[in-house]
Amino acid sequence: MEEHRHLQGEGHSHMHHGGHSHAGHEYHEHEAKPTEQAEKDPVCGMTVSANSQFSVEHQGKTYRFCSEKCEGKFVAEPQKYVSPPAGAAIPAQDQDGTIYTCPMHPEIRQNHPGNCPICGMTLEPVIPELNEEENPELADFQRRFWWTLPLTAVVFILAMFGHRYGWMEASVQSWVELVLATPVVLWAGYPFFQRCVQSFIQRSPNMWTLIGLGTGAAYVYSVVATVAPGVFPETFAAHGRIGVYFEAAAVIISLTLVGQVLELRARSQTSAAIKSLLGLAPKTARRIKPDGSEEDVPLSHVHVGDRLRVRPGEKVPVDGVVIEGTSSLDESMITGEPIPITKRVGDHVIGATMNASGSLVIESEKVGSQTVLSQIVQMVAQAQRSKAPMQRMADKVAGVFVIAVVSIAVLTFFAWGIFGPQPSWVYGLINAVAVLIIACPCALGLATPMSIMVASGKGATNGVLFRDAAAIENLRKVDTLIVDKTGTLTEGKPAFERSIGANGFSDLEVLRLAASLDQGSEHPLAATIVEAARQQNLALDKAENFESSTGIGVRGTVAGKKLALGNTALMEAERVSAAMLTQPADELRSHGASVMYLAVDGTLAGLLAVSDPVKATTEEALKHLKEKGIRVVMATGDGVVTAKAVAEKLGISEFHGEVKPADKLALVSKFQSEGRVVAMAGDGINDAPALAKADVGIAMGTGTDVAMNSAQVTLVKGDLRGISRARQLSEATIANMKQNLGFAFVYNALGVPLAAGVLYSATGLLLSPMIAALAMSLSSVSVVSNALRLRRTEI
Repeated sequence: MEEHRHLQGEGHSHMHHGGHSHAGHEYHEHEAKPTEQAEKDPVCGMTVSANSQFSVEHQGKTYRFCSEKCEGKFVAEPQKYVSPPAGAAIPAQDQDGTIYTCPMHPEIRQNHPGNCPICGMTLEPVIPELNEEENPELADFQRRFWWTLPLTAVVFILAMFGHRYGWMEASVQSWVELVLATPVVLWAGYPFFQRCVQSFIQRSPNMWTLIGLGTGAAYVYSVVATVAPGVFPETFAAHGRIGVYFEAAAVIISLTLVGQVLELRARSQTSAAIKSLLGLAPKTARRIKPDGSEEDVPLSHVHVGDRLRVRPGEKVPVDGVVIEGTSSLDESMITGEPIPITKRVGDHVIGATMNASGSLVIESEKVGSQTVLSQIVQMVAQAQRSKAPMQRMADKVAGVFVIAVVSIAVLTFFAWGIFGPQPSWVYGLINAVAVLIIACPCALGLATPMSIMVASGKGATNGVLFRDAAAIENLRKVDTLIVDKTGTLTEGKPAFERSIGANGFSDLEVLRLAASLDQGSEHPLAATIVEAARQQNLALDKAENFESSTGIGVRGTVAGKKLALGNTALMEAERVSAAMLTQPADELRSHGASVMYLAVDGTLAGLLAVSDPVKATTEEALKHLKEKGIRVVMATGDGVVTAKAVAEKLGISEFHGEVKPADKLALVSKFQSEGRVVAMAGDGINDAPALAKADVGIAMGTGTDVAMNSAQVTLVKGDLRGISRARQLSEATIANMKQNLGFAFVYNALGVPLAAGVLYSATGLLLSPMIAALAMSLSSVSVVSNALRLRRTEI
């Protein structure tokens, strides 16, 4: 996909013909980045060779072009394509072709990778490249984790069991732990301390602030206790040494790295929808030159007005109009319509659709970012970025919580230093460290993710796949469900419905004769009829003199009889009256079926109906949803008559027919503007923008990869009853998350004052950092144990 950005230059043009000037940058993100041997065509943005025969010198710089057309455009309007003057501000995406943004804060946009200054989250591209390499930060975090995991394990084992079994002298053990823990904290944890510092610089406290302060305090305190143990009172000595907490700092760093690796892997899937869309377009097109010869060229080299050949089995490269040939095109990946469409001279075709059997010559009308496919890509990207970022309950109070904890730690330090017993400042340091350690947000950080992880596993075993926590959080709030018809309410593929005989022909004989004739056709509807006849074990005859009449039907000879199979236009051409079957034909059409007439030797023999049947589980699923008070609306690309028939059959009172991808997106936006929480259920590429825009997108696992990648929830079996199950799981998960968060906050509400020494005057007790670290670990175990209860939830 291309993202266009035109930058208007200033000043007069000085140009020598034979080259081009550059004013507009059109970015083709799927192309290779320019190198010393390649550069951008300033008109179309395509990558061109440095030895291109088309070039223009302008203002002391040579610009090269992919074709004579681009060169001509530049010569006519050089000011339109001139680069910005020196010193002019260049938009972020023009630096390297990619804009980076924060999933939680879409207003953050910059031209290079980094972290969000608000929440510290890793930025990601707005539009990913098709052949994007592995996230460098993911690779970095994995390397840091695996290289330091053995050190963390050894430090933890020494801290837990070293003094018990007397493996070494206590003072020596402290030095050993210092040596082992230092690479973990200072190298593996370096990115976290960077984010912690950044949170102070940006004045935006977040979870990284507490993680940095907590692990930093534990480490610094332990280093001092190891290097200068004499500064601490003897009351803090245990097992022959001053207690150190290297294991707490190291374990927290390792656990945080694991969390980041899992998060980055999950977030990499959010771009899968756009990558799937980009992958639909063919890589090349077969262009017909003015002299009649043909050549295969990269898709990015195709211009408006080019003549292109589309051979059988190939994808249409760009949007255009047919100027030669006839064929049937499968447009289901774009329109959602399961039945292939016949195209002849004058008809418009859509890029990325599949040509079935005939050969076509088209004239390109829309290329690059103007094609239907590219417009859908842009809509999906916009819908994803316009989605309000999910604010977890922990994040909503993170700023206040961090400030409160740091303030308490500082207050503790000075209160003990000024008013405490001797050595007062040492007591102040120890208690301040205890506050930071016990407040390090392990339980708080695990409260939501653990519930989500367990719920995701529970859903997967029940045929419901959640892509992110936002889906689980929002699904319980849904009050409006928009459903696609084809592939969602229905099976999504043509199925033989019935045949009706006339003028002495039986129903089975009509099917047998039609199937015999259709053996010579490559049309999908023909294959459906032939398969239906074989299932009835009907003996088929060989068809002779077979011919196809574009858009109306087929003719041929079977067992010496002249047959014609097609629509009313074919019957009129054969001078066969179909009036006697008008009533059953209209009734079948009102139920959403496609009707074909069969004539034998100039006499009407009967009709055949092919339809897209409703899934067996659809009626039950819709009944359950209505019982829960959910408003169901059907939106389909099929005709209004078909849409009405299916809606009436399923008891859906509100339906919309002949809707395009943009219309479905607008429908979602309309309901959202009315204050409704909207879920969208679909299975096709045409549903992708609406799936991404909806509060919860629900894809059928039997549909396209693009739909599943755009949606937040996938029903593996394509069974709408899964929505009810997913909603029940959503309610149970949110309740579990609230329990976890409540426990985490209560733990901190009790633990922080205790660590600060509030009870010292009454009980004479202090909470040492070691006990604080143990309490912190126990709180995390409790949160995990509570989250695991979700596995027993019945849905």
